[in-house]
Amino acid sequence: MSDSVEEICRALGLRVTGPRRVIMQILAEATDHPDTVELHRRVTQIDPSVALATVYRTVKLLEDKKIIERHTFGDGRARYESADHAHHDHLIDVETGDIIEFHSDEIERLQEEIARKHGYKIVSHKLEIFVAPLDKQAKSTSRKARKTS
Repeated sequence: MSDSVEEICRALGLRVTGPRRVIMQILAEATDHPDTVELHRRVTQIDPSVALATVYRTVKLLEDKKIIERHTFGDGRARYESADHAHHDHLIDVETGDIIEFHSDEIERLQEEIARKHGYKIVSHKLEIFVAPLDKQAKSTSRKARKTS
């Protein structure tokens, strides 16, 4: 996150608490899209006293305040990432669960063109493409998000 945790919280009228600070820092540094249980696991490595319920409440608050974004990626689990990143879309490998972040100016242009043709302007969107590897041997075993352009 580009601003400090304290600045973000204060700007939104939120109290700066230890658990919020840790949760936001972990999300800011995450290269994957952790769900709440994984987020709690990482939080308790830093502060073992933080309860799972605290993580759930904090994630809900941060989502409501648009500090983080929620994704489901078709598996039913809510996953999160910082909302201050540059716009990107996602490829989801249906065999491994790998999530590949990408950005395509051409796709963005086509979406705008399609919306305009139908008399609309895009105010927000998320593109999630579910994929299977063309070459099973080239398939990644990592579940961490990979970023491509």
